[in-house]
Amino acid sequence: MTDKAHPGSPPPSLDRRFLVFLGPLVLTNILQALTGTVNHIYVGRLLGAGSLAAVASFMPLFLLLSAFIFGLGNGSSILVGQAFGARNHARLHAVAGTTLCAGVLLGLVLAALGLLAVRPLMLLLGTPADVLPQAVAYARGMMVLFPVLFTSMLTAALLRGTGDTVTPLRALVVSLSVTLVCAPLFIRGVPALGLPALGILGGVAALLLATLCSLGYTAWHLRRRAHVLAPTRALAAHLRLDAALLRTLVRLGVPTGLFFITGSLADLGLLSLVDAHGSAATAAWGAASQVMSYVLFPAMAVAIASSVFAAQAIGAGHGQQLAAVTRTGMRMNLLLTGGLALLMFGAAPWVVGLFVADARVIDIAARVLPITVWGAVFFGWASVYSGVMRASGTVLAPTLISLGCLACLIVPLGWLLGRQFGRVATWVAYPATYLCALVLQGLYFHGVWRRQALQRLV
Repeated sequence: MTDKAHPGSPPPSLDRRFLVFLGPLVLTNILQALTGTVNHIYVGRLLGAGSLAAVASFMPLFLLLSAFIFGLGNGSSILVGQAFGARNHARLHAVAGTTLCAGVLLGLVLAALGLLAVRPLMLLLGTPADVLPQAVAYARGMMVLFPVLFTSMLTAALLRGTGDTVTPLRALVVSLSVTLVCAPLFIRGVPALGLPALGILGGVAALLLATLCSLGYTAWHLRRRAHVLAPTRALAAHLRLDAALLRTLVRLGVPTGLFFITGSLADLGLLSLVDAHGSAATAAWGAASQVMSYVLFPAMAVAIASSVFAAQAIGAGHGQQLAAVTRTGMRMNLLLTGGLALLMFGAAPWVVGLFVADARVIDIAARVLPITVWGAVFFGWASVYSGVMRASGTVLAPTLISLGCLACLIVPLGWLLGRQFGRVATWVAYPATYLCALVLQGLYFHGVWRRQALQRLV
């Protein structure tokens, strides 16, 4: 970790190390969400609803194409954590070099795809004809940025593997600040300065500048601190694809990508059930989903922390610490995600009212939110189990459990419960599905994995 104890002082407690790691990571997630919100606000306010619809129509495609980068980042965090725990800087640089090269190459492939095939893809997603030209232009612009965006995302993941969540947070503050200042200037133009109005591509240009500035800040900051991942000749010498490392990264990362994709498809399936209850129910879905995205932040952060700390313990040869890491992750999820769930449970009508003014929608969403927030708590606990197991190299069983529950339970449960008990009961499928995943992950963790893999590591 990045904590530095005074000579002779005891090492910081695991609880403290978790909190030092989690605080900046949760703030980073919130700022990332706010960055997207700010861009949407500028486009909607300055260019109108049609441009906003064009931007929104690209988001499902963006999430789909980014899914495996999330997975690659998760795999790289585990391998970097193991190398960092073992103090093996050569291995750490090799992982970083392979990860960054793979991300850039994937970004270049997707950028070429964007130039050639984005229009058919947007048509396949059902983009309305009146916004299709703007949507295609925006999608092409965003996909051309993929090499830079993926580099930024993977850099943050690599730093997390060393226990550093503060530097990515600072870099995101730089990015958000540049976006706030430059996006309206690029969208509207500044004739006095010779800056043309770029319209919907102004947001893309602002994002490019913001990302480059954040990467520049990160490089400067890491060199100033003499960080192990600072851009030096030692790191540059490893900027190549190592086939063996790439296979390991794919094996660790693909399950995370599949989880994002399966979860998105399951959400779309459940949304189709909600749509059948009318526009008010659909609007309530949208409001509740906005709130739930923030409730999930601490759960995801705890899962990442558990995986990183487990990987570092394994790398350091301290397999006996995995039980303590698991217990701490469970406790932190209860305190952070559970505490936020309780807050949402009590303040649901007021919170939903921040997103929508329609009384009927507020009534539905305020009844739905106290049900769905508990799904985030169960998700966090299940992810602690799966994260610790993946850190040890056990991938198949946790992946099958997670994907199986999402693919086979959430939509059938939503249909059955909604049919039997009314529209609000449809949302019970969320906590029920994640509770099932938690039980199965826990049974496998304590009944199979701990007896086999944990003994081998200790």
